[in-house]
Amino acid sequence: MESKKRFTPAVTVILLFGIISLLGDVVYESARSVNSQYLNLLGVSAAKVGLVFGIGEFLGYFLRLIAGVWSDKSRKYWMFMFVGYGMLLVVPFMGFTMNWNILVALILMERIGKALRNPAKDTVLSCVAENQVGVGFAFGLQEALDQIGAFAGPLIFTAVFYFTGKNGIAQYQIGYKWLFIAVIFLMLFLTYAYRRVKRDELIPAVAKREFQTEKLKPIFWIYTAFTFFCTLGFVNFSVIGYHLKDKGLMSDGNITLLYSVAMIVDAVTALFIGKAYDRIKAKTGKKTGGLLVLAAIPFITLLLPFLTLSGSIPLIIAGMMIFGIIMGTHETVMRSAIADITPFHKRGTSYGVFNTAYGLALFGGSALMGWVYDLNQTGIIIAFTGVSEVIAVLFYFMMNRMVKTSQL
Repeated sequence: MESKKRFTPAVTVILLFGIISLLGDVVYESARSVNSQYLNLLGVSAAKVGLVFGIGEFLGYFLRLIAGVWSDKSRKYWMFMFVGYGMLLVVPFMGFTMNWNILVALILMERIGKALRNPAKDTVLSCVAENQVGVGFAFGLQEALDQIGAFAGPLIFTAVFYFTGKNGIAQYQIGYKWLFIAVIFLMLFLTYAYRRVKRDELIPAVAKREFQTEKLKPIFWIYTAFTFFCTLGFVNFSVIGYHLKDKGLMSDGNITLLYSVAMIVDAVTALFIGKAYDRIKAKTGKKTGGLLVLAAIPFITLLLPFLTLSGSIPLIIAGMMIFGIIMGTHETVMRSAIADITPFHKRGTSYGVFNTAYGLALFGGSALMGWVYDLNQTGIIIAFTGVSEVIAVLFYFMMNRMVKTSQL
């Protein structure tokens, strides 16, 4: 009886979204773990790789602004999810070409698909979780399942390299093609989730005038600025993976394995951070209270370039564990916080605005670090990270002060 009570319609849908995210990560995170190495094999420079990944991340986040506003106005959240997840089909097709231009187009299309689906998905999930299981727990659980997929996906390539005993272009293409299976299962689970939400009427009707009159609160903008500078100095895996391949520090299989382990750290972190977020929020009695769990993020982000761009394997492994902790914290808290500081009828817009800033930071950081890495100037990367995180700390103190004085 007790287990049946716990499996409420809301919990069931949250688990379904977790499985959908898991399968999505099997597809795109496995590709992201090898794309830079694959492009390296095709003779593409680090500067070009950094630029492409930077543009991809920027599109993947900037277009969320348009998708978020559009989904709020149209309230066709499910249409955005079906189209966005359907665009994951481009990833397996990367296994059919070595053409640089086509590969760039496919990489960018995958990021555009993510932009279309994410504001709508986060809006629906936050609404289902709100006042039922806690948004911190919901997004933490989803992120944990999400990262299990991010762990399992790269292992597909690791297995191909291991069983063939080779790591050439043909082996990479085999790995990409296997991802068709995950895309098919993902769309089946998404269809089932849609039917469950509709059947159990878990999404409230919203008056159109509410969207037009509601404004985003000042703490939303401070939180967005804090996250922007934290992320601007964050060393992306496109640079780390290229470094490991370029310097011959690890085999291709071990690079993807290391990324997988970092994703497991991400998953475990998400569960703990999600619960901590809800606990601090309850303790302070304020919806904004959970933001205080972010205090350590700028400081540990400072360590990344020293560790991940070094020539020491133990330091690189330690750096990737920190990489996972940072990712797990950002992915869980960023979505939970937006749900708490914005109303449902403005939430798609809020996720879109926030993720546009996040994407700008990833674009700027990734492109700059790729270019500087080509110049063999890792000292500049370290300095850039330092300046970015110091600014983030200043915004954190502003945010902390607003939390203490806020009535929200």
